[in-house]
Parts: sequence; C-alpha cells; structure tokens
Amino acid sequence: MIGLAKQGMVMRRRFDLGSLRWVCSGAAPLGRDVMEEVANSFPEVELVQGYGLTETCSIVSLERPQAWARKFGSTGYLMPGIEAKIISIGTSKTLPPNQNGEILVRGPNIMQGYFKNLEATKFTLDEEGWLHTGDLGYFDEKGQLYVEDRLKELIKCKGFQVAPAELESVLTSHPEILDAAVVPMEDAEAGEVPVAFVVTRNSSLTEVDVQKFVASQVAPFKRLRRVIFENSIPKTASGKILRRELTNTVKTLRRELSDKVRSKL
Repeated sequence: MIGLAKQGMVMRRRFDLGSLRWVCSGAAPLGRDVMEEVANSFPEVELVQGYGLTETCSIVSLERPQAWARKFGSTGYLMPGIEAKIISIGTSKTLPPNQNGEILVRGPNIMQGYFKNLEATKFTLDEEGWLHTGDLGYFDEKGQLYVEDRLKELIKCKGFQVAPAELESVLTSHPEILDAAVVPMEDAEAGEVPVAFVVTRNSSLTEVDVQKFVASQVAPFKRLRRVIFENSIPKTASGKILRRELTNTVKTLRRELSDKVRSKL
C-alpha cells in the first residue's frame, strides 16, 4: 500500500491497471494518509482494510464502504457473531469510544488454545472467553474499529508510551520518504527513545531534515533521536516489519557509539 501511495501515478503510466477494481489490506496497521494517497492515485479502485489474527481463525472486522460513510484508517465493523471491547492497559476496565486500549475479542471463531502450551493459553484467553489480542486500538462512536499498534512494540520514553506506527505514518507522509520503520533504543535518561529507519526517493534529505519534519507534528517525547537511512525495510512475506532485526541493528549501533566514547576517555 505504501508502494501504491508513493509510486501509484508512475505505475499507472508504465502498466495497464485498468482491470484493478478492489484492494484489501491487512497484516499491519494502515494509516489514513496512506489510504488517501492510494485513493487519489486510483479513484476507481475500492480500498478496504480488515483486521484479524491467527488466534481468531477468521477476520474480526472489515470495512464495508458501500453500506456506511467512509473513514480511511478504520478496519471497519465487527463481523457477524463476533464481540469486541477495549480495555485500559493499566486497570483492565472497559473503555468508552475514542479511547485507546487493548483490543479483546470473543466469539465462536476463537481458538481453543495454543498446542501443548497451557501457560500461553491462560495468558491469552481469560475465563470469560475473551482473547487478549495484544493489539492497541479503539472504537469510534459509530462502532468502527481502529487498530493503532502492538502493545509489546510500544516505546516507553520518560514514562510516556510512543506507538511506532504513529511515527511511521508521519514519516511516510513526507513526499521524499518511500518507507519507514521505528524501533526503540535504550537510553540512560529516558529508558527508551524512538529511532527511525527510512528509505528515501534518491533525495538529499539529512537526518536533521527528517527529525525536524517529525518534530513539527508530534509531542516532544515522540521526537526521533536518530535517523538511519537504508535501501529497504526488512519485512515478512505478508508485509510485517521485522522489528527484531532493526532492534538488533540499533543495539549494535549503540554499543559501537559507547565504545567510541570510552576510547576517547
């Protein structure tokens, strides 16, 4: 989808895409800005976002743009027979619309448990049958679900929570940035700070340019501490960012910087 957003007009000129009618996105949160860019390049194509997990054995929610008012960035309405609620990360209390928390789902489609792993099953499925997805999101007042990020991927900076997907959406909104990924780096003062890997369009963008672009749109604690330029972002076959690889790269970089400081001392 990011490729279609950034290269859509070029692709239309190079290839005959007249038969393209419908595109569905899943596997990772898709921001409103990216969907709007794709829609502008392909106005005749119906764009749909859905949400589901391996543990749910089917789609949990899906957009139905022909039936209701369209909101780019939403994963749509719950599928028939499925219940869901949002709970507070700190208190586990059910949250009202437009408040971020962990997404819990329940229904006949939910798995019975992890194979030969009772401990993981108890951690994921509670006594009332709710599946704790580990995903962050919220419902709006009309019942549309928005998936923001993974709970375990949150960056904890000075006591605040920073969602990598939010910063990635800001980064890819830059016309010269083709793709981006954000991961944490350990910091003695803040605990963790966000670091970005970006792929650019053969531009002269500098690290400071990118940092200023993001800083102008986010709260101070969400500002990027480092920007690393790459030729590509490592991903799985389904399009999920391989954050562990990038986190290992950041750890190596931090060790190298620490060694340089020690050698100067």
